[in-house]
Amino acid sequence: MEGLIRPHGGTLINRIIEGKEREELAKKAKGLKKLPLNDREISDLEMIAMGAFSPLEGFMGKEDYHSVMDTMHLKNGLPWTIPVVLSTTADVAKTLKAGSDVALVNQNQECLAVLHLAEIFPHDKEKEAFQVYTTKEEAHPGVKKVYEMGEMLLGGKISLLKRTDYSDFSEYRLDPKETRALFKEKGWKRVVGFQTRNPIHRAHEYIQKCALETVDGLLIHPLVGETKGDDIPASVRMLCYKALIENYYPKDRVALAVNPAAMRYAGPKEAVFHALIRKNFGCTHFIVGRDHAGVGNYYGTFDAHYIFDNFDPAAIGITPMFFDHTFYCKRCTSMASYKSCPHDSADHIALSGTKVRDMLRGGQYPPPEFSRPEVAAILIEAMKGAK
Repeated sequence: MEGLIRPHGGTLINRIIEGKEREELAKKAKGLKKLPLNDREISDLEMIAMGAFSPLEGFMGKEDYHSVMDTMHLKNGLPWTIPVVLSTTADVAKTLKAGSDVALVNQNQECLAVLHLAEIFPHDKEKEAFQVYTTKEEAHPGVKKVYEMGEMLLGGKISLLKRTDYSDFSEYRLDPKETRALFKEKGWKRVVGFQTRNPIHRAHEYIQKCALETVDGLLIHPLVGETKGDDIPASVRMLCYKALIENYYPKDRVALAVNPAAMRYAGPKEAVFHALIRKNFGCTHFIVGRDHAGVGNYYGTFDAHYIFDNFDPAAIGITPMFFDHTFYCKRCTSMASYKSCPHDSADHIALSGTKVRDMLRGGQYPPPEFSRPEVAAILIEAMKGAK
């Protein structure tokens, strides 16, 4: 669309098959070998099909897989930092043949897509763990997922026949073509995207509004795919986001949509991955906070900022906006960061996640300088129900 940022690779991929072509392929799929997918694989399948993973048209082949791990670029030279692959067991792989089609089915045996199988190759799990997540420890949730995958990988384009019928927050499930149409309708040319898997507290609100001062619009784009078991459920988080927008944001300059991707917890490499996804959704800018997509102590506080120095800005295409640790300063009497506040940390209101969760479980509101009361009320109510 004219005036909007071009998707990664120049073309917004669409592997959703419709009309007569869909009817014919669905009929053919009934006689194909079936491969069941788990929730994460279904998420990746749909992200590919809708163009959110442009320029990928399917699951990666061997050259792209190793190029991404070795160079953080696809074999064609485009920046890309996270392998998007489909695995299976060695026994199942022996029954498949490159050049054939495979029906990809859900747990109910419904055919979701056809994989046009081009390659079958070994899954180098230890290399993937170390080069993507910087550790081979199974305690890392991303590494654990890699180790749980099959020994062989299947590469090839996909043709999506059936979308998952999600009943939750359906009005916010916008494909890249739809967010792009929304931005065009609003007249937004400079749009900043914000990734989150947590409720938005005052520090997040502060950096969003700082970014909003320099662009036309803000896309709050929470990830609602698979996350860790101790993360706040997406349904609760969505209530928090809506309460914030209703009470504290200019409604004509903020959009809310969900990102159905699965969380990898890959720290710096996932920061770049998240930026490229938002570029495909039509964002020109992307907020990168401290410890973006981090978990535990596996990554340095600002590694997610430094990693962008490894790429040609023109090749990345989307502009990262880097923010320091933010907090409320009692002496400044305002939100601030280490870049703008000269005062000692004793003057800063900053609470650990553990402390906040303990307060909420006890029905106690965190200080208003840390969390908006409307958000705290939603979280307290949710934690009552979780007991």
